[in-house]
Amino acid sequence: MPYPFVLPTTSAFSFSSSFACESHPSLPLNASTYRGILRDALKKHKRLPASAQPAHLSLVISSLQDYLPYLLAIDAGLGRKTIHGDEVSVVLKFTPNIEWRPTLSGATIPGKEHARVKIQSLGYEISFVLSTLANAYTLQARAALHPLYVTSTAPVGTQQRQTAISTATKLLLDAASIYDHLARRAEALVTKPPCPDITSSTLRAQSSLAMAEATLLAVLKDDPYPAVVAQDRNKNDTEWMYKAPDIPKVRAHLFARLCLAASDHANKASSLCQSASREGAGKLDDDFLRYLEDLRRTSRAKACRFFGIDSELGGQTGTAIAWLNAASEALGVESKTAKAGIGLGFGRLRKEWSEKREDRKVEKGANWGSDAGRLEETRVIEMLEAKWTKQNDTMLTQAIPAAGSLLAQMPSGREIHTLKSFQPPVIARDTLDAMRAPPDRSDDAGNDQSSDEEPAGPGTDPVGAFPGTHTEYRTATPNYY
Repeated sequence: MPYPFVLPTTSAFSFSSSFACESHPSLPLNASTYRGILRDALKKHKRLPASAQPAHLSLVISSLQDYLPYLLAIDAGLGRKTIHGDEVSVVLKFTPNIEWRPTLSGATIPGKEHARVKIQSLGYEISFVLSTLANAYTLQARAALHPLYVTSTAPVGTQQRQTAISTATKLLLDAASIYDHLARRAEALVTKPPCPDITSSTLRAQSSLAMAEATLLAVLKDDPYPAVVAQDRNKNDTEWMYKAPDIPKVRAHLFARLCLAASDHANKASSLCQSASREGAGKLDDDFLRYLEDLRRTSRAKACRFFGIDSELGGQTGTAIAWLNAASEALGVESKTAKAGIGLGFGRLRKEWSEKREDRKVEKGANWGSDAGRLEETRVIEMLEAKWTKQNDTMLTQAIPAAGSLLAQMPSGREIHTLKSFQPPVIARDTLDAMRAPPDRSDDAGNDQSSDEEPAGPGTDPVGAFPGTHTEYRTATPNYY
C-alpha cells in the first residue's frame, strides 16, 4: 500500500516582483494567479480532516497541472528558449524569495511542525511543485486501494478490485516518472538543496519506492490470500455460510521473483535515503525511513510465501512450511512453529492490540498502511502455516528443512514495469499568444496572507461584535499616567 505522504504548503509570491517578460508581458501575472490558486488548494487540503482529504486530491492535482505550464514557461524564458517556435524572453529583476514547508524532513523538535525553508531559485520551485504532484498521485493510489482493506462493509467484487489495482498502478508509475525526472534535474543544479525533500538522492529513492509499490500491486492483482484473510475478518460477509472461499492456483514462482524485484527497489530506496542524509541537507523523517525498511521486509516475506506456495502445490509440504518460517524471519516476527507450547503471553496480547488498532485506522481512513503491509502479510503467513502444519502433522509427516538452506537457493528478482520518461506540460499556443498583451491589472499576489496562519488584521471584527460592524468600534489605546 502506498506511503501516506503529507502535502506541503507554500507562501504567497508575486512573479512580477522578480521577473519581467519582454515578449509576453502578461506571463508573470498569469503565473502568479495560478500559483495563488494552488496555494489556496494546498492550504485547504491541509486543514481538512483526514477522511475528507482523498476527495479533495483531484482539486489539488488540477491546480498543480494548471500552474505547471506557466511556471515552466517562465523557466524556459530565462534560458531564452522557444515555445511553439516563439522565443520567450524573461528577465530577472530581483532574486525571488519563496517559502515552502517540507514534509519529509526530520523534525528538529518532536511534535512541532516543520519550519519553512526559503528558496531563491526557480529550479527549486519546480522541484517542490512537481514532487507535490507526484505525492498527490501516490495519495490518489492510496484512495483507490482503500476499499479493498475496509472490513466494515461488504467485500468488493472481483471487477471492482481489478479496476482499483489497475488505477493505482498507473498513478504510481506516473509518480515514479516524475520523481526520476526531478532527480535528473536536481543533479544538474549546482547550489545546495535547502532541505532533503528535493535532493537527487531522495527523489531517486521515491522513484524506486513507487516502482516497488507498483510491482507489488501486479502481484496483489492475482494474489487471492490477502482477500481471503480480509474476508474472514469481515462481519458483513455471508459467503462463508454456503461456500468456502475460492483460492485459485497462482503463478507462484513468477510472483515470488516479482516480490524479490520489489524488495530490491525498496532496499535501493533505503540506501539512497541514507545518502541523502549524508549530503548535508538534513535528516529525513524517521517514519519514512521505517516505512522503507518495512516495505523491504514485507516484499521479501511475500517472495518466501510464494516459494512456499509453489512447494506446497508440488506436494512438498515440509519445504513449504520451511519457506513460511523464512518469511516470518524476514518480517521479524516469531512463527507459530517456534511458539508451539507457549501460552498466551504479553507478546500475543500486544500483537492483537496492534491488529485492532490498524483495523481502526483503515475504517477511519487516516494513516492506514503505514507499516507497508507488514501486518497483513503476517496474517496471511499465519493462516497458511496453521493449515499446512495441521496437514503435515496428520497426513504427510514430512521433515521441515532449515530455512537457511532454502534462502541460499533463492533466484534473482524479475521486473514487470518499465519506467517511462516524464513529459513536462507545455503551455497552449493560443494561451501563449494571448499573453503578448500587457497585463490588465496589477500583480498583488505577494501581499496575500500566509498559507498556514491567518492573523487577525485591522478589518477583523472584535470579539462578540456583529459581523461587518468592525468600523463602529474604537480601538482602545493605552493610557499612561
